[in-house]
Amino acid sequence: METLTPTQARRIALAAQGFADPKPGGEPDRRHLRRVLGRVGLLQIDSVNVLQRAHYLPLYSRLGPYRTDLLDTLTYRRPRELFEYWGHEASLLPLRLHPYLRWRMADGHAWGGVQRLAREHPQLIDWVRAEVAGKGPLTATELEADAPRRTGNWGWNWTAAKIALEWLFWRGEVLVTRRNSGFARVYDLPERILPAEILDAPTPPQDEALRELIRLSSAALGVATEADLRDYFRLPVAGFRAALRDLVEADELLPVEVGGWRQPGYLHPRAKLPRWIRAATLVSPFDPVVWRRERAERLFGFSYRIEIYTPAAQRTHGYYVLPFLLDDRLVARVDLKADRAAGLLRIPAAWAELDAPPETATALAAELHRLSGWLGLGEVAAPERGDLAGPLADELRAAAV
Repeated sequence: METLTPTQARRIALAAQGFADPKPGGEPDRRHLRRVLGRVGLLQIDSVNVLQRAHYLPLYSRLGPYRTDLLDTLTYRRPRELFEYWGHEASLLPLRLHPYLRWRMADGHAWGGVQRLAREHPQLIDWVRAEVAGKGPLTATELEADAPRRTGNWGWNWTAAKIALEWLFWRGEVLVTRRNSGFARVYDLPERILPAEILDAPTPPQDEALRELIRLSSAALGVATEADLRDYFRLPVAGFRAALRDLVEADELLPVEVGGWRQPGYLHPRAKLPRWIRAATLVSPFDPVVWRRERAERLFGFSYRIEIYTPAAQRTHGYYVLPFLLDDRLVARVDLKADRAAGLLRIPAAWAELDAPPETATALAAELHRLSGWLGLGEVAAPERGDLAGPLADELRAAAV
């Protein structure tokens, strides 16, 4: 069994995520986006827009400033290359994965309230399905105007019509054709969204689908524990270990020991170990590098919790905090807000890690100016608090001259 040091594991993981790839020589184009998507396998979607929509940020972290409409085109315009469905969480996924996720579509919804409505009110499900078929594309709001309503708490104050749409989306009976100006999903039938070759592709057995999704997870992670591999596509316990064992026996996953890891590791056979990682970029809270918090702590010694849902008085680092990747280490974290009305990138807080190198503030200041330009904001405001606020403020002023 091969043995890896923590540093080697960290560099392998970052290389697998595309951080060792050469940067575009000019403005990134679709080829560059496809390369990153081939590395990460999926992009998580989140509705929070205090800085930038979550699915746009992983591409920025790897490519630098790019036109976000390129991703929109790949997702929502013909010929589509991505579709929305449940991957890690709500995600953008390559079209070819549709057949490999049909086992999930055939399974019960992860949220009990959605299953309960489908079970207790099948006539509502039928009505919503028919409305989308006859009138689609439709948003949930457009559907709700005519929908039978039900009292009671279904979670997030959704109406029954929204919940019925969520059930049909989970089942793959409706998909998202686009997002409207308010980022609401616009639903339509799969046959009006997906190309025929995807719709007509055979559905693989679940064990084969699990093996393929583990292969993709392994390639995207480079080196990973069993829990890391299962988390990437949120795979079920049932059947996972058998699929994992099959891949190990076929030498498609290589068992390894990693210094400091309590659990065995699995190395992708084509994983690369670069001599170094050259990076200076902010990373989204929903980036695969950090979305599994236990893995981020294991790889980087970086204890990270998103505090969006924590009351303001109880937050430690801030509302929307992005880790700062400098070479192969997470050396700082910054709470950021895009004040679009004022044309400012605001920094409510900036914090350095205990082992942050002396050049952290300088590198972070340059990155914040780059990010501000990409977001179309004119200036970067001075940090308001945090142990890195003073040095960062000085470097921001120097960089702006």
